[in-house]
Amino acid sequence: MRSWVSASEEETLAVGAALAEELRPDGTLLLSGELGSGKTVLARGVAGALGVPPRAVVSPTFTLIAEHQGEGGRFVHVDLYRLEPGELSRLGLEELLAGEGVKVVEWAERLPFEVRGAISLELSRQPGGGRRIEEVAVPASPRQAAPRNPFQRDQRREDLP
Repeated sequence: MRSWVSASEEETLAVGAALAEELRPDGTLLLSGELGSGKTVLARGVAGALGVPPRAVVSPTFTLIAEHQGEGGRFVHVDLYRLEPGELSRLGLEELLAGEGVKVVEWAERLPFEVRGAISLELSRQPGGGRRIEEVAVPASPRQAAPRNPFQRDQRREDLP
């Protein structure tokens, strides 16, 4: 698993820009971490690499889902901070995340389902103001998953071996 230490906003933006290349054309980036750990800054880096002005990407805590079109393609920014797992089922996130464009999900630990093939990162603040960004494993199949969230939906037929 990869990890980065970022000493500044510019370095975090650069990590996001580098990841954008891996996410094109239709990949998903799952971001987890405490408040102020740099999730939105990282999302701005991804957006910037897709031709979306980074400052156009703000934490969509109240709008939940923000879509942008850049010269490098569609960019979808999702923020799940204020939602409970039961509320997520009404958003159609499974379809959105399976769709076209690069998708970045903040507070991804709140997702009640797995996103196969996603890049998953855990961000944390470091003493002295830096940020640590660590890639974490996303289960390849439901059997390898961590204990199920009580709000998680049952597996679909196509997910079974």
